[in-house]
Amino acid sequence: MDIEFSLALPRDAIGIPMVRRVLGDAMRSLNVSETCIADMLLAVSEACSNAVRHGGPANRYEVTASIGYGKCDVRVADNGDGVPSIPPHFPPPDTENGRGLLIMRSVVDEISFGITPGRGTTVHLRKRLDWDEGADARPRELAAV
Repeated sequence: MDIEFSLALPRDAIGIPMVRRVLGDAMRSLNVSETCIADMLLAVSEACSNAVRHGGPANRYEVTASIGYGKCDVRVADNGDGVPSIPPHFPPPDTENGRGLLIMRSVVDEISFGITPGRGTTVHLRKRLDWDEGADARPRELAAV
């Protein structure tokens, strides 16, 4: 089984809880562990917050997700100016910016960025799925290949 969805959202913080709800419910329906769900929701919330904050001048951003075959892939894309560069190291403790990137890196297995100056940024998050031990069985199609 594979679940895929795409949401086009207004560039406003009001859409972030909707993304969290849809993604969390989809993962729960597949018996993904709550710890794994919480990690992915935290990372996606940070990516969406960045799209809302930095995604101008467009008034929308998109979230696409694919859950299956032992992993969850989420892309958050905006049409803003594009981030000039992604710092490869931890931000200084006194900085106001960059901590969201650190949070995302700490809770997902892979993170990458597609940056096109003047045309937008896409954040790609990937996490291997862990299963809820209380569930009878995870869907066979979702097992890691």
